Amino acid sequence: MIQYVTLFALLLTFLLLLGVIFALQRVAKTRPDGGVVGENGSTLAGYSYLLMLLAVLAAVGTAWVLARDTPWAGHILEWLNIVVRLMHITFGIAWIGASFYFVFLENALNRTENVRDELAGNLWAVHGGGFYYLEKYKSAPKVIPKNLHWFKYEAYFTWLSGFSLLFVVYYFNASSMLIDPRVLDISPLAGVGLGVGSFVVAWLIYDGLSRTALVRSKWFMVVGFIVATAFAFFYAQVFSARAAYLHFGAMLGTLMVGNVYFTIIPAQKAMVKAATEGTPLDPQLGKNALARSLHNNYFTLPVLFVMVSNHFPSTFGHAYPWAILAAITLGTAGVKHWLNLREKHQTDSAVWVLPAAVALLLAVVFVTAPPAQSGSAAGGSACTQQVSISQVNMIVQKRCIQCHSKNPTDDVFKSPPNGVVYDTPEDIIRLKDKIMQRVVVTKTMPQNNKTQITQEERDLIGCWINQGALNK
Repeated sequence: MIQYVTLFALLLTFLLLLGVIFALQRVAKTRPDGGVVGENGSTLAGYSYLLMLLAVLAAVGTAWVLARDTPWAGHILEWLNIVVRLMHITFGIAWIGASFYFVFLENALNRTENVRDELAGNLWAVHGGGFYYLEKYKSAPKVIPKNLHWFKYEAYFTWLSGFSLLFVVYYFNASSMLIDPRVLDISPLAGVGLGVGSFVVAWLIYDGLSRTALVRSKWFMVVGFIVATAFAFFYAQVFSARAAYLHFGAMLGTLMVGNVYFTIIPAQKAMVKAATEGTPLDPQLGKNALARSLHNNYFTLPVLFVMVSNHFPSTFGHAYPWAILAAITLGTAGVKHWLNLREKHQTDSAVWVLPAAVALLLAVVFVTAPPAQSGSAAGGSACTQQVSISQVNMIVQKRCIQCHSKNPTDDVFKSPPNGVVYDTPEDIIRLKDKIMQRVVVTKTMPQNNKTQITQEERDLIGCWINQGALNK
């Protein structure tokens, strides 16, 4: 009965808020002025998008409250994961794509040939079978068009959907996904508080530094990297390795959306207001907004890596995951720096940037490589006896089958993660390479060692694989 009540409440909550959204949009369309001057669409229409996301969040919360502690909890959680993750990826593509595009425009503008005095530059482009001509004004055009598109909802929805995903994946199951007692044995509530609180602290530090004269110096990048590394180290001392990486990405994402909300959009509104009213505009506002946009541009590749990092245990499964994260952050940001220089045709003055970034990333590959086997179980004890598939299967059935089975018994995973099952010895043999990487080398499975697998059991599995993973 509970599943039908849950579905009904979920649908009712969503439909009620959806009705409010459509009502607001209908009211907005009847307004003769179209809303805020210079902004595409009205204020009411803009709020309707926010309400649309709130409708989803309300439906998510309702479903979770009603389904928790029931057999439907895992099923609802998995579908919430799918839906919110898809939203996050979609909005993220739009936001990062816009960031890449506008920084490219800034870098590639023609600023000298046949440029009118009122322009900062222009650009001819061809795409999708058509030619485009774009112009950037030094301040603002003489007349602000009524339908002026604002790039802000991509950023807001990316962060809100990402924050929701953080709850769905890590906070709703903090005891199993967020907290690793081997790292720090704290309560789930304390873990959530530390995670959310760290985002606020990170923003205050970053925003404070960005308001100092340091922001105009190259030392700003050095100090910023040191601060980012400190947060990576902090997360690695508090959360499970996977959760530490995701929180680092969420922290950078928070800085990015903070830049949009607190600096970039207010500057744009001030520009539109000044142009509309014919009043002088403080040029520093535009410079500050451009600087924050560039900061966001450098954050993008590290954030993208973090978004996919949970698929690569050789990174977060290292003995010093924070150091690996810091190195990859620096390397990927270096690649983005070289791409920016290339767009400005300035790579001749910094030919070392890309090779240095690639060398750093290759060094990470070398550092995270498993130790030489030499007949042992990947750094464990030496293999002194032949290990049989029956011994390995016994370990797997005791430590892994709770999640990795066609019919999982785990309290969180109600379907096998990534479709990986170890129901038969043949399944184990077929996936021996994955088992070697996750169980023996990086020791990232079982998740937070939930089933308490021992080092001796890991060594036995490693010996069996090194001996040829024979079916006997």
